[in-house]
Amino acid sequence: MGNREDLLAGAKRCLMEKGYAGTTARDIAAASGTSLASIGYHFRSTKALLNAALIEAMEEWGTEIERALVAEAPPGATPLQRFEATWARIIESYITLRPLWAIQFELIAQMDRLPELRESFAGANRQARLGLAALLENLDPAADEKKAMAVGAFYQALLGGLATQWLVDPENAPSAQDLVQALHTITAGRGPDGLNGGLGHVGDED
Repeated sequence: MGNREDLLAGAKRCLMEKGYAGTTARDIAAASGTSLASIGYHFRSTKALLNAALIEAMEEWGTEIERALVAEAPPGATPLQRFEATWARIIESYITLRPLWAIQFELIAQMDRLPELRESFAGANRQARLGLAALLENLDPAADEKKAMAVGAFYQALLGGLATQWLVDPENAPSAQDLVQALHTITAGRGPDGLNGGLGHVGDED
């Protein structure tokens, strides 16, 4: 790798270990085996390097989440079983990718002071919603973008809310089976006019 790639790799390691606010230029130089001057040469500032490393790390995180979402369910699995299998894998990602989840919440708290990242995050959020709707409910954004955005926003809220619980209190955070049980309770007795789509079948699995 060249110095630029070394700096990005070192910055990503520092982000995982120290967080965004806790990482200094010296930390990155030490982790990447380069000089302080190389940060200015390749990125002009430490903040610019951290932002580039963060965006790259988030893209890698997104790839890992997508792998969890598209993982194959057992042959002949019901919609409910597929839902449980998918969220079991997502919960695993909260454990293996915990530093990246933690950084996201750190940055959200500082977003007003990081306008350059707000725009990037907002655009990524919109694309994530459409991607979640396509992956989890087979919705085509081109056919009905408004519906896909709404469904994607629901799954995004579930992802973030569950991540919060796993970061704060992992021993008591909901499991995939807990989510299934909750869906049974929420959808029970709602009838054909209740929840539709993949989640709408939850109450029919008994």
